[in-house]
Amino acid sequence: MQLFLIRHPRPLIDAGICYGQLDVDAEPPQALAARLRPLLPAGTPVLASPLRRTRALAQALHPRPLFDRRLMEIDFGQWEGQRWEQIGRQSLDAWATDLLHFVPPGGESAAMLQGRVVDCVAGLRGPRAALVTHAGVIRCALGHWLQLPVGEWSQLALDFGSITLLEVESPATRQQTGSQWPTGATLAGTVHYCNR
Repeated sequence: MQLFLIRHPRPLIDAGICYGQLDVDAEPPQALAARLRPLLPAGTPVLASPLRRTRALAQALHPRPLFDRRLMEIDFGQWEGQRWEQIGRQSLDAWATDLLHFVPPGGESAAMLQGRVVDCVAGLRGPRAALVTHAGVIRCALGHWLQLPVGEWSQLALDFGSITLLEVESPATRQQTGSQWPTGATLAGTVHYCNR
């Protein structure tokens, strides 16, 4: 399955603010959609996070996009809307010590985010899909299917409005072809291009 991983346009929020699932507007998506549309094969379904910054781009790319909460950015809980400098140093150090499993108060861990992203992709059918989503979600997908350690995938640079093509063999594809996929197995993916 080909996954066209598209990051939303630049959000309209001051720099330095933690905004994970905070529902903020973004720059107008029309010019970006015009640039991205030729990169998507005809008939590619579009699935997106329901947050405004992704929803607007998904609607500019496809007449009937689908929305899935599993494609929302990581939930930073009580950190949402705060300036990073206002979040206690002790909390940020604890997060840096355990990037995969640290949970901000009232939020979720990167492992929880990755679990819901992988679950979403596992349920997709067909040869391809465009996912209009967030940097954290794209990093989780790349980390999982490229089998990267969290210290690498959590630092991947992804531009606003960029598209990355990841090819994976999903569990659904395996079932259709009769191949066996052991429970818990991870299959490697291939990146055809990144940050285009």
